[in-house]
Amino acid sequence: MIKLFVGLGNPGPEYEATRHNAGFWWIDALARDCKTSLVPDRSYHGLVARTQIGGETVWLLEPQTFMNLSGKSVSALARFFKIAPEEILVVHDELDIVPGQAKLKFGGSHAGHNGLRDIHAQLGTGDYWRLRLGIGHPGAKSEVVSWVLKKPLREHREAIDEAIDRSLRAVPLLVDGEMDKATVQIHTSKPPRPKPPRKPAPDDAPTTPQ
Repeated sequence: MIKLFVGLGNPGPEYEATRHNAGFWWIDALARDCKTSLVPDRSYHGLVARTQIGGETVWLLEPQTFMNLSGKSVSALARFFKIAPEEILVVHDELDIVPGQAKLKFGGSHAGHNGLRDIHAQLGTGDYWRLRLGIGHPGAKSEVVSWVLKKPLREHREAIDEAIDRSLRAVPLLVDGEMDKATVQIHTSKPPRPKPPRKPAPDDAPTTPQ
């Protein structure tokens, strides 16, 4: 059962539309769905909202500490409200997944993601849920930093937004602890477009009298 939804990103207008802020986009969309607003809270070093989903109280959090100190915010709120690591879902950008796809997973390494690295350190465990929003990879490791801090192409942003919309439909399942059903909902992207009708091969062409 998820009680705390965390979106990762960097504060400030210059970062707002960059790929690294995909987690913020997700939380913003969830807040809109819940008709609630995130407000600054110094105690938790972030923007916070408390709301009800399916009769359960849940928290939405966007750390305002910059990405590499995200754990300071997450651990402060989780400790105060006695939320266990396995009741936390962290939504973040994922280089190894293409735009338009999202993956739910529990535990594992931080895989070099600075936000996850600090959450691991501050919680003292990697045993929390992650929702990985695909942003694609630039192709070269040396280009990763500038890639995540730039705006995605328009078609990539649209694909990411579709993945956000699809994964938001799984939120009631996440709150209920129906993680298997939530995984199916999140991992099932829209069906592929139907293939165009097959062109007849030359052998299929009707013969005409010469």
